[in-house]
Amino acid sequence: MSRIVIALGGNALGNTAQQQQEKIEHAAPALINLIKQGNEIIVSHGNGPQVGMINLAFDEGSKTDARISKMDLPECTAMSQGYIGYHLQKGITDEVRKEGKPWKTATVVTQVLVDPNDPAFEHPTKPIGSFYDGATAAKLMRENPGVTFVEDAGRGWRQVVASPKPVDIVEKDSIRSLLDDDFIVIACGGGGVPVIQDKDGDLRGVSAVIDKDFSAAKLAELVDAEYLFILTAVDHVAINYGKPDEKELWEMSLADAERYCAEGQFASGSMLPKVQAAMNFVRSGNNRKAIIASLEKAPDAIQGNSGTIIHQ
Repeated sequence: MSRIVIALGGNALGNTAQQQQEKIEHAAPALINLIKQGNEIIVSHGNGPQVGMINLAFDEGSKTDARISKMDLPECTAMSQGYIGYHLQKGITDEVRKEGKPWKTATVVTQVLVDPNDPAFEHPTKPIGSFYDGATAAKLMRENPGVTFVEDAGRGWRQVVASPKPVDIVEKDSIRSLLDDDFIVIACGGGGVPVIQDKDGDLRGVSAVIDKDFSAAKLAELVDAEYLFILTAVDHVAINYGKPDEKELWEMSLADAERYCAEGQFASGSMLPKVQAAMNFVRSGNNRKAIIASLEKAPDAIQGNSGTIIHQ
């Protein structure tokens, strides 16, 4: 039996609660098939679109209704963990029941420790929320001092926030206990709620969003997983993407991955952080492997019939 941490992208979950539930119901059989193969799974997920919508809703509501207060980003991340976790938990549990299995599912609202001196706090880069045209983005920045929007790959303007690297996972022992009691665990949603530790040891949330793939890699490391699955919209990682000589990769060694990253083969806003997170996990221990694949073909990927495997 292998222990697998699975990272699902927030953009793959749809734009509304109804779309999200439908997409999760479609995804659940692939997740359950991994368990039927004899594996133990922990599910993480992104929240870029969702946390941005929650944050914006409170900001806009507070302008017109005194009963609504602005909500800081850590609380918005916790809210997104709750409702996305609820949908995942419901979808997975429904699929488990169809299979007639006794497996249990639980969602852990997860805090992730970050370094207060991480340079990411000086250079916000993580896109959250919806796309806007330039005029609307400029208006939102005028009305919300301290909020930054940038143009995103020709698709429009999005808010960007700091994205520090994860240092530790506060609830790691709780997650391990649930795994040992045969739970399917949903944890580190949206990269986790970023927190720093003060001189007294108390935790305090900070305004940032941690990249979910890096948090999933840290989670996989801390729970002694054998595999990290980063599930995305494509079946394989590719080099020379979009060019006549595009080539899909079935495997990459760490040396290969480092060379491709140095060559600029992977886009910084999409595939690069996935490959970097995969490399971090593979480096963290012996016999650890990461797989980047499509959600639908995850059960095939672990058998080597799809996806890109990154190894030492």
